[in-house]
This record gives sequence, C-alpha cells and structure tokens, in this order.
Amino acid sequence: MQTNSKIALVTGGSRGLGKNAALSIARKGIDVILTYRTQKEEAEATVAAIEQIGGRAVALPLDTSTVNTFDAFAQSVQNALKDKWNRESFDFLVNNAGIGIYASFVQTTEEQFDTLYNIHFKGVFFLTQKLLPLLADQGGIINLSTGLARFATPGYAAYASMKGAIETFTKYLAKELGARGIKANVVAPGAIETDFGGGAVRDNASLNTFLASATALGRVGVADDIGGVIAFLCTEDARWINAQRIEASGGMFL
Repeated sequence: MQTNSKIALVTGGSRGLGKNAALSIARKGIDVILTYRTQKEEAEATVAAIEQIGGRAVALPLDTSTVNTFDAFAQSVQNALKDKWNRESFDFLVNNAGIGIYASFVQTTEEQFDTLYNIHFKGVFFLTQKLLPLLADQGGIINLSTGLARFATPGYAAYASMKGAIETFTKYLAKELGARGIKANVVAPGAIETDFGGGAVRDNASLNTFLASATALGRVGVADDIGGVIAFLCTEDARWINAQRIEASGGMFL
C-alpha cells in the first residue's frame, strides 16, 4: 500500500520521552518506525496507540550500543519501509534511545564510561551513518542532548560529556548533509519525571523539589513537555531551523 505520509524513525520509542515523541509525531500526521531494546510489549502498545489515532507504525528491536548489529537493523528498516509503506526511504531520524548512570567523576568506572559512550555517542554516530542511505533528501535528524551539557550538576560528568559530543556532532551533520537538504538539530531536555536513570527525578522528593526551585517555571518537566518539541522539528514549520540546540527545560539554572 502506498502512502504520502512522512515517516520518522524514533529510537527508544517504547517508553518515556521516546514514546511521547513517537505519539506526538504521529499526531502531526507523520508515520513512525520505533525501536525497543527489551520492552517489546510496551513498544507494541505504542504502535497500537499510534494506530488508534489514525497513524501507521511498526516496532523493531535494536540495541543502540552494539554497532555490529546495525547492518541487520538497516535491512529490517528497509524491509519495513517496503512492506508497510512501499517506500525506500524515511524522512526523520530521532536519536533518542539512552540510559542514565549517576556517579561522581571520582567514582565513575571505565565500564560505566564505556556503557554511556557506546549508547550515547558511538552508537548514535554509527547508527546515523548506517541509516543515512535510507534517509530521504530534505529530511531531518534530531539528536537528544541534555541541559547538563550547559550547566553542571555533580554526578553526571560522563553522561553530560557524551551529550556535549553529540551537540558538536550535530553541527557537523548539518554542515556535511546540507547539500542534501537534510537538517540536524539538538533537543536538550532539562530534568524530567520519567523512569530515566532509575526514576530519580520522579521518585526522589527532595531532588524533585530542589530542581523545581532551580527552574523558572517552578516545576520539573514531564514527558509531554518534550515530545511536542521533537515533533515540531519534523514539520514543515521547522524547515529553516538547522544546527541549533533547543533546550526544553522550563528555564533551569538561569
């Protein structure tokens, strides 16, 4: 079946910000390929929710930390595009999948560092490279960063450093892919109430209160505060936004 819909690929779309982004994108009339690592049932529930609002979606397994699986994943994307949309390309890549590890700089182990590096920088770098032949001209790439790349909160030295690398990488994507009309931007959430990083912001009342007090709008964020920003960057209204870092933090640590 042929469709004129745009298609976005969202990594880590089974829960949290990725799920919210996938649903927000679908509400813009854009179809979705979403990935999951272990949460297959949650991913299928997201697909069902997208279909319920009239969109089309598929869920594919992907471990973004394992580069040697990317060839097989790209083939799975190609197959899904052909089978579901009769297309050879998709339009937007949202590099959202990630984890949080809280550890002071002094206590950060090499294993923790490597885990964060593989998921948040190396995986994003090479997954984007691998999927580039399937990304349509005039399309877009949205990479997820963090407010912690602008301000420093103890415990996130390794995580925030990877995101700082992503912000630089995004500028290079914009520069090198501009000839194809492909835009590349960063969305940098502030503190968000999800299960990210073990749910610390959501479940630790004193941390939540502190972060809310440091935010101009007087509360921490929720997933609904972020998904719409990502979805906006997948629309024609955002066509002239390129190589930008858009922080969605409610005004943290101003």
